[in-house]
Amino acid sequence: MLPPATSRNVDSIAVRFPRYFIPTRAGWIINRMNRYKYLYLIAMTVFILDQVTKAWIFTAVEFEVDRIAVIPGFFYIVHWGNTGAAWGILQGMSTWLALLAIVALVAIYKLRHHLALRANPAQISFGLLCGGILGNLVDRLLHGYVIDFLDFRFGNFAWPAFNVADSAICIGVAIYLFYSFFKPEHLEPTTY
Repeated sequence: MLPPATSRNVDSIAVRFPRYFIPTRAGWIINRMNRYKYLYLIAMTVFILDQVTKAWIFTAVEFEVDRIAVIPGFFYIVHWGNTGAAWGILQGMSTWLALLAIVALVAIYKLRHHLALRANPAQISFGLLCGGILGNLVDRLLHGYVIDFLDFRFGNFAWPAFNVADSAICIGVAIYLFYSFFKPEHLEPTTY
């Protein structure tokens, strides 16, 4: 809920944040969102890139039939459906995984203060994570499965097919783990 716009709290906000102060209710929301601008920007970029590539695959590559060789014997473009999670685990659990994705996004929002999301590395990692989760969630809701299309092969070994959202989630987790172990002491979680 937005605080009432009294002259007392407007003046105190303007003194504390003169550079970012916009004296309207819309400005208050913009100022609050500005705290997480990198998270929002990265999440939307990942989400859009993921959905554009999946839309192209959905229309251009026949489901579970076509295999386009980008680098023969190594890298192929395919159109596979994954009703499970990473590496094909939990097959057929798409509805439960969609609910888990919603819970994860809500938890990230609710715990944003404890996750130190004002720090840029945390915003980058959670931007990648949220964009990836949202991209796969939309697939589960629209198709009942996640569209995977990047297929890598190493001799007789085939890496499970994946997509842009999966890549973003993995990179985001790796960045956050690295950041968690090596973050400076002054970037501890805050309450605000």
